[in-house]
Amino acid sequence: MAPPPPTGANSAAARDIANVLHPYTDLQAHLEVGPVVITHGKGVRVWDDTGREYIEAVAGLWCAALGFDNERLVQAAATQMRKLPFYHAFAAKSHEPMIDLAEMLIARAPVPMSKVFFANSGSEANDSAIKMVWYYNNAYGRTQKKKIIGRQKGYHGITIGSASLTGLPVNHRAFDLPLPGFIHTMTPHFYHGALPGETEDAFATRCADELEKLILAEGPDTVAAMWAEPIMGAGGVILPPAGYFPKIQAVLQKYDVLLVADEVICGFWRTGKYWGSQTLGVVPDILTCAKALSSSYLPISAVMVNEKVFAGLCKQSHEIGTFGHGFTYSGHPVPAAVAIETLKIYDELDMGSHVASVGTHLQSELRRRFADHELVGEVRGTGMIAAIELAADKATHKSFDPAAKVGARWMKLCEANGVITRAVVNDALCFSPPLIITKDEVDEMLGRVEKALDTLTVELRREQIAVVR
Repeated sequence: MAPPPPTGANSAAARDIANVLHPYTDLQAHLEVGPVVITHGKGVRVWDDTGREYIEAVAGLWCAALGFDNERLVQAAATQMRKLPFYHAFAAKSHEPMIDLAEMLIARAPVPMSKVFFANSGSEANDSAIKMVWYYNNAYGRTQKKKIIGRQKGYHGITIGSASLTGLPVNHRAFDLPLPGFIHTMTPHFYHGALPGETEDAFATRCADELEKLILAEGPDTVAAMWAEPIMGAGGVILPPAGYFPKIQAVLQKYDVLLVADEVICGFWRTGKYWGSQTLGVVPDILTCAKALSSSYLPISAVMVNEKVFAGLCKQSHEIGTFGHGFTYSGHPVPAAVAIETLKIYDELDMGSHVASVGTHLQSELRRRFADHELVGEVRGTGMIAAIELAADKATHKSFDPAAKVGARWMKLCEANGVITRAVVNDALCFSPPLIITKDEVDEMLGRVEKALDTLTVELRREQIAVVR
């Protein structure tokens, strides 16, 4: 049994330890350390129950694009709660918020799309899309064309299907995942994956060649779809090399393999354009989105399908008598109303221009302040998404021993300096602040991160963990 926290047995922290099972948490360590209890937020900042203020450098989980106190979103929810607090979409029932939101998404899609299906999270959206891919192929008698390709270090969620798609070991180990039929191709990370002397174009070609070899080894008649984040988020904010997606898509088209763009993190101006697909040249058959769709004020996600895919879904559902998939809360009117207001605010704020200005400042300041630091291997990103990856050896790109948890230590030091960020694989620290952040707030945030890195550097030198050149 864990000792009582110093704040007392009736504190929020103590009650949390006693009752809450946390996602993405070392559950044993949590019994001893306890939570940071966040009480309120304003703009890009949040406060804990001790009164300490933090700049939220990842917008919660890449998602609170409009910050933590947007009154228009609060009012949109309240107004809809009073008018129609719930209704479902089963058996051809509908309501205006769902219809309006679907119409708005179709109008904003990066490529022509036909219909929108609503769910409650990015994981559910991707899981739904997996089922749609299988359903689509069954409609045309392709009963063996079912295998799904993800990418190593890709992240698509944590349901059984979407976690099987995900290419991160922590989401597979001890969960008996991935399920059969889920396969993974190489990570398109030039920094770690390029061969000596290899150009970005040659590396992109090799990625496409490896994909083709995988499809041929599995059998083209058995491979149904490939999932790809335009920029890989939880895997470390990995931008593909120039020309990657056109080369990948040529392979997929050759073997009649659908492409699903996971825009859960990249959508709604995060990468500098409305969709990451537009930033990276992705032409998807299916698109999934969530998070910034409602600025995460309420749970909602969406799956957009093109006319080719919808025709298969339509055919099969008519033969069976129903499309036997959906959630009680699919298209729930209150989250839908909040999402509608969110999209309107993006338009009214001319968010694209704001991201072009502040995002450029963020990217340049990250490189100016950190690229030459002795512990920094790579600074990468575009728009309002970025990462700083630490390296034990800058020359060889060698990472620290994962057991040293160097990135996690930096993350905790950032927290001590008033910045909440996120450390992921290869000791990469991620940045995805609310889109409304200003240049002055960017400077304040990075100043605090610099102080944390200075402290980490001293600690690692003392412990003789860092390679100092």
